[in-house]
Amino acid sequence: MAQKGMISPFEPGLIRKVQQDASLDVKPIISYGVSSYGYDIRLSAAEFQIFRHIPGTIVDPKNFNPQNLESTPLQTDTSGSYFILPAHSYSLGVALEKLEVPDNITVICIGKSTYARCGIIANLTPAEAAWRGHLTLEFSNSSNADCRIYANEGVVKLLFLEGEPCAISYEAHKGKYQDQSQIVTLARVC
Repeated sequence: MAQKGMISPFEPGLIRKVQQDASLDVKPIISYGVSSYGYDIRLSAAEFQIFRHIPGTIVDPKNFNPQNLESTPLQTDTSGSYFILPAHSYSLGVALEKLEVPDNITVICIGKSTYARCGIIANLTPAEAAWRGHLTLEFSNSSNADCRIYANEGVVKLLFLEGEPCAISYEAHKGKYQDQSQIVTLARVC
C-alpha cells in the first residue's frame, strides 16, 4: 500500500546513511524508511514552532492564539540540519512525508528510541482511516538540556493497524484536520 501512494515520498528500505555532498562522503543519520513492523517518517525542514510563555495568556484549544508559538530557525552544521528544542519546552513540527491512509487502516505514531534517550517525547495522535495530509508532530523536551531535532531524518515511527473498513471514516465525517499541508496545523474546534 505504501508503494502505491499511502506514503509519499516512500523509501522501501531503512536508510541509515546518506551521501553528504558531491565529494561522495557518507554520513550516518537517524534512520527513516521501512522498518520492522512500521515506517519511520522524517521531520520536515519547512517549519518548527515552540510554545512560549506570554504573561497573561493561556493556551486554549477552543480559541488557540498563534502568538503563543514562535518559529525556530533551521540550523545546519556538519551533522546535518536541525532545530533546537529548549529544555522543558514543547514544540510543533510537520512530517516530510504525506500520508493517504486507506479506509481499513489506522496509523499510530510513536517516538523513536534515539530521541527518547535524549529526553524528547513524541506525543502524536493517530492518523485515522481515510485521513490524508502531512502529520503535525508534537514534541516535548523533558530533559534539563537543550536538544537538537534533525530535519530530513527519522523522527517518529508509524505503526499500521488493519481491519475491516470503518463505518464512518475520517474523510466521511469531514474531519477538521483532513488534507494538512506541510506546515504546522494549530488546534481547532469546528
